[in-house]
Amino acid sequence: MMDAEKPAFKRILLKLSGEALMGDSNRLGIDPQTVDQISREIVEVARMGVEIGIIVGGGNIFRGLSASARGMDRVTADYMGMLATVINSLALQDYLERYDLETRVMTAIKMEELAELFIRRRAIAHLQRGRIVIFGGGTGNPYFTTDTAAALRAIEIEADAILKGTKVDGVFDKDPMEHEDAVMFDKLKYMDVVQKKLKVMDTTAVTLCMENKLPILVFNLKQQGNLKRVVLGEPIGTKVIGE
Repeated sequence: MMDAEKPAFKRILLKLSGEALMGDSNRLGIDPQTVDQISREIVEVARMGVEIGIIVGGGNIFRGLSASARGMDRVTADYMGMLATVINSLALQDYLERYDLETRVMTAIKMEELAELFIRRRAIAHLQRGRIVIFGGGTGNPYFTTDTAAALRAIEIEADAILKGTKVDGVFDKDPMEHEDAVMFDKLKYMDVVQKKLKVMDTTAVTLCMENKLPILVFNLKQQGNLKRVVLGEPIGTKVIGE
């Protein structure tokens, strides 16, 4: 009898962009088929005994930074972006619970009728009980991205790594969607990301991860089974680590 598959991580923070929920559609919003597919990937990993926290962006509904660039007050625009992340969190919760998984949505901004307020110890307790915790509302503060929120929550819940699901295979020296000669990195140091201005996570998020020695694994979420492969420790995507 073969040994059961052994995860490389006990607890992870999965970072999803809001655009990931759109699927291949160019229309803003949530594509049910795509959310279901992502949910099935998460369910497979959860049933391996891995504790999962999730942060999802809101760019498929509203992007605060681009709205402020068009003349909207930045603080107002950022709060609207935070609300968009809560909408996505609730959608993901709905699909995950169709597979009989216990979930909790926790938000950085009080909205008791929809979700629990984020309290670190309570979040960890949920994870220890096998519940998937989806963190909505970013950090609760304007001027911070969901990348920074992901780094912050991952550190707070003592995750072993941040897994960032994208639409490409990893981190490249230039945009692979526009340049056929783009080269993918297997491994990077935190400072390489900052100095080369690579599009992994924003500088604040990368610095937080560097200071807390938290690995960032960037992989192609669209490829079925990749989330499980990353959790099992297979060498796919790009790994951002220290020295």
